[in-house]
Amino acid sequence: MSDNPKILIAEDVESNYLYLNAVLSKINAQIYWAKNGQEAVDIFRQENNIDLILMDLQMPEMNGYEATRLIKGEYPEIPIIAQTAFAMSDDREKALDAGCDDYLAKPIKSKDLLNIVEKYLHG
Repeated sequence: MSDNPKILIAEDVESNYLYLNAVLSKINAQIYWAKNGQEAVDIFRQENNIDLILMDLQMPEMNGYEATRLIKGEYPEIPIIAQTAFAMSDDREKALDAGCDDYLAKPIKSKDLLNIVEKYLHG
């Protein structure tokens, strides 16, 4: 694992993206931003050396569940962390069923984000 992990943030709300980006700057991550599920799939395919994906589940054009299925279908080893404002148990189940490795409920606390990223990048 490099000292500068490459993290793809799939998030359609700019303020949420800026927050995640600011938190992840603490670990010198190289950040890619996808504003919807289709962009997430496209960026992932173009870069192909992304270390981790933070996947918002509710996005326009293609949602996070579908994007996760596509990416995991091609590259099952990539850790994908679902992030959603809907902290319902069935959302968590649907995220894990789609192939997400873990789950963060919004509002995301910086400590929780860094802990989960650390777990998947160095665990």
